[in-house]
Amino acid sequence: MNSSSQLRELLNAVQSLTELQHHFNQVAPAYLSAHCQVLGLRQGTLSIAASNGTLAAKLRQLAPELVTKLQDKGCEVSGIRVKVQVSYAVVKTRPAPRLLSNTAKNQLHALSDNLPESPLKFALEKFSKS
Repeated sequence: MNSSSQLRELLNAVQSLTELQHHFNQVAPAYLSAHCQVLGLRQGTLSIAASNGTLAAKLRQLAPELVTKLQDKGCEVSGIRVKVQVSYAVVKTRPAPRLLSNTAKNQLHALSDNLPESPLKFALEKFSKS
């Protein structure tokens, strides 16, 4: 990518944005940084996209504090401009399915054996088989 001046400029811009996003993620609360994206830095103003209006309002409220923290990290930021971009796709991670241990399955099966025919017994049997 260093062979072309245009590609070199693009690479530098991407690296700069990646670094700014990293610094923002470090100083912003997790609930904000997970739903915000750094858009750019122009004339000392950091532009950030928030996924909804509520997060944007909270980000605007915390902006002076975040600017100070970013400056402490060496970023040349003098202000934050927040944009709401509803179409900004938030990456949601699915939690890993929780599985029962063999001991838990055996205990549920033993308990279901001691119960009379009922919906609870059928539910316990179903859980002990999964």
